[in-house]
Formats: sequence, C-alpha cells, structure tokens
Amino acid sequence: MAKRDYYEVLGITKNASKDEIKSAYRKLAKKYHPDINKEPGAEDKFKEVQEAYDILYDDQKRATYDQFGHAAFDQAGGGGNPFGGGFGGFGDVDLGDIFSSFFGGGGRSRQGRPSGPLKGNDVLTRVRIDFMDAINGTKISFNHTYDKPCPTCNGLGAEDKNDIHTCSKCSGSGVETFIQDSIFGRVQSQRTCSQCGGTGKTISKKCKTCSGSGYQVVKEKIEVNIPSGIGEGQKIRVTGKGERGVNGGPNGDLFVEVRIKEHQSFKRDGNNIYLRVPLSFVDAALGITIEVPTVYGVVEVKVPAGTQPGTVLRLSGKGVKDVRGNVGDQYLEVEVKTPTNLSKAQKEALEKYAAAEPKKDSLFEKFKAKFKR
Repeated sequence: MAKRDYYEVLGITKNASKDEIKSAYRKLAKKYHPDINKEPGAEDKFKEVQEAYDILYDDQKRATYDQFGHAAFDQAGGGGNPFGGGFGGFGDVDLGDIFSSFFGGGGRSRQGRPSGPLKGNDVLTRVRIDFMDAINGTKISFNHTYDKPCPTCNGLGAEDKNDIHTCSKCSGSGVETFIQDSIFGRVQSQRTCSQCGGTGKTISKKCKTCSGSGYQVVKEKIEVNIPSGIGEGQKIRVTGKGERGVNGGPNGDLFVEVRIKEHQSFKRDGNNIYLRVPLSFVDAALGITIEVPTVYGVVEVKVPAGTQPGTVLRLSGKGVKDVRGNVGDQYLEVEVKTPTNLSKAQKEALEKYAAAEPKKDSLFEKFKAKFKR
C-alpha cells in the first residue's frame, strides 16, 4: 500500500512551522498511543504518525522529503518477496536495467537528480475584503510564516562558500548507486545519497546562525496593496515569500487570492453593476428624476413616464473600472411598489381616477377579452 503524504498524516500544511509540527504530533501521538488506544489499527496509525514526525521535524530530512518524497527514505523498496531472498519490490529498481538484462545492451540508468540551486514552490493564501474596498482599492496586512533565507549565510548554510564541498560519496549527483538482488538477477539501482541527503554538497563549517539549514522560520507582517477594480478570485504576487529554495535557490512566491464580500444592494457581474430601484406607481406613471447611488457616487437619472415594473435602465460607464482600465455599466431594475396603507385623501384620489377610466379600457377587461370566443 502506498504511503500517505507525511503532511497529510499530521494534518498540517507544507509551510507549517516546527512548533506546529510538534503540536500536531503530540495531539495525534496521544490519540493513537497503544498504551491508551486499544482500538484495532491504532498502533499502525501511531507508527505512521511517529514516522511522519521523525522526517518533518528534522530540517535536513524534511528538505530531502520535500524534494524527493518517500523515495528518498524507502531504500528497501517496500513490500515482501514471495520468492524469498532480498528482493523487496520495484520501489528503487531501475526498470531500464531489468529489460536490458533480457535484450542485451548497456541499458540507460536513471539520471541523478539535479543538485544545483532550485527555486522553491509557490504558496497560495486567501483574503476576504469588503465590496467597496474592491471597487476603490485598499491596503491589507496579515501575518505569514515562511522559511526566510538565513541573513548571515544568505541561504548557503555555511560560514563561507569555501566551506561547501562536492559530496565525495555521490560526486555531486545527489544519488548513490547500489546493486540489488532481484528475481531477475542483480539489478543496479539508485537512491538519495545518504551522506548529503540529495543536495550533492557537504559543509565543513556550518553557519552558526542557522546551523547549516540555510534558513530561519519567521513570522512576518505582510502588507499588500489591493488595486481598485480587482475582481473575485484574482491573485496578487508577493515575491520571495513562498517555500524555500533547494541548494541555495531562491524562495518561491506567495500568491494572495482575493475573495470579495457581497454588498447589501449592489450586485457585481464582471465590470457591470446591478441595482434595484423602488418607485411608487404614481412616479412610474408620471415619470420622475431621481438621484441614484453608483459605486462611484450619486447621479441623476430621468425615469420616463409610463415606466413598467421590471424595466431596466442602463447608465453607461457607471460600472466598475477594473485593473486593466476597462469600464462597465450600471443597470437599474425598476420595482414599482403598490401602496398598502392609503390615507383617506389618497383613496379618494384613486377612486376618482378609477371612475374616470371607462371599464372597457381597464387592464383586466382587455386581458379577459382575449379569451372570449
């Protein structure tokens, strides 16, 4: 059975600090310790948690695991051999060499993993901002924990660059070759170098500040400028705040994904804004000039006489101006409201209006007439 990801086992993220690793381990170890938990499978889970902690809490082992995964530590290849002997499965076996034993020829062995500087992985985080802050732009700040290159050695891990040497065991390749017996005969395989942990380098004098790790776990306050007109799900790059690099490579980047809270009245679709405007049936019938809010202020809008419920009025250029300079429109949906509590004077006025309208011209009579045969 394939092993689970160590970060998943402990329930932590890949940029978790050592304190977070230790806290997660203690919680799970207490939960599954065989002296406490007698349920079936608890002991296996405890061993899994212990193994994940042993790798991730050790800085060098964690760096190796982040680069190579389980393959860096599964030297036996895992699994039992049904035919006896030392064969333990195909985990570290070079299949190219196996097939070459059948068809002849040298067989191309696996290439060593790169041991030069590599940029770290990018990291994603999400923030939620108010609707109007997305329209007008704002500045936010939040705490972010990441591995910062050591300020003393600039990520080298050594007191001086001359203290870094090519690994004598793997000759700088980061992998070591070994011979493994299998059911197909003797097979040449490769695994992560046990001396340098896959970096291809050894350090004679480690940096006293970072003890050779090349980085420090820091918690910094990150400030981000949110540009006006940013849209839902758009991302802002913060350079150098992602996962640490490998072999002295630069950190990856931090991407901040923006999520926008809903507004109580405005609705946004792309760069367009939608707003419902309530009007009395009198104003809709006679027409009226009203002051309407937009995302950038109040504007005057002329509602024509005879406007019907559900009519949509378009305000050109009154939508959102996005980060690329594109401008949307604002759309007003007219909601004609019927009064429920009429004063005596209002009721009398409406009764006079009803009396002035011939019965045959009423809306309902015209509707009913369509069904007469």
